Amino acid sequence: MLRIGLTGGIATGKSTVATILEEDFGVPVVDADHIARAIVAPNQPALLEIIEAFGEEMRLESGHLNRALLGQCVMQDKDKRKALEAITHPRIFEGIRNALEFHQESGSSVAVVEAALMVETGSYRAYDKLIVVSSSTELQLQRLCYRDGHTAENATAWINAQLPLTEKEAVADLVIRNEGNREQLREAVQQGWNRLVVNRGSQ
Repeated sequence: MLRIGLTGGIATGKSTVATILEEDFGVPVVDADHIARAIVAPNQPALLEIIEAFGEEMRLESGHLNRALLGQCVMQDKDKRKALEAITHPRIFEGIRNALEFHQESGSSVAVVEAALMVETGSYRAYDKLIVVSSSTELQLQRLCYRDGHTAENATAWINAQLPLTEKEAVADLVIRNEGNREQLREAVQQGWNRLVVNRGSQ
């Protein structure tokens, strides 16, 4: 089974690309964020470790993780971010491996793993190919401010906390630029997918 990593910067549209691949092209997609949410569900060991490391204020009254507060905490402190990653990343990687094994045993010839920090963690090397979704910094800021309600200062901080897109693009087998509407993005995905997967045997 061909295993393809899918990543990009914040608000570049990687989740939209994943949706296009899954819903329009029928490609199995493993969403690392979904796995990350599952491992920190109420009473899960990872959540309990986060509470122990970062404080009881990281747990909402409902018992769920206070993702917004935790995100602000680790964005501003590299050591805290590393501590969080030490708790969550091994569990996320295990979940991804299990999902890929399921798709392979189900007979899939290709599967995609979507993850935000694939290049930062080096986990992209575990895949046969890497797709990076990219856009201009101006569009990232616009999407974060107008779509997600961030202030310009907060949006800039989130972008600066991530690896520059140029460094992600440098290790990609395919870069998809998302700077138009959804139909234009779908066409770019179609063309890129054909080059990367459909026609790879003839290259």
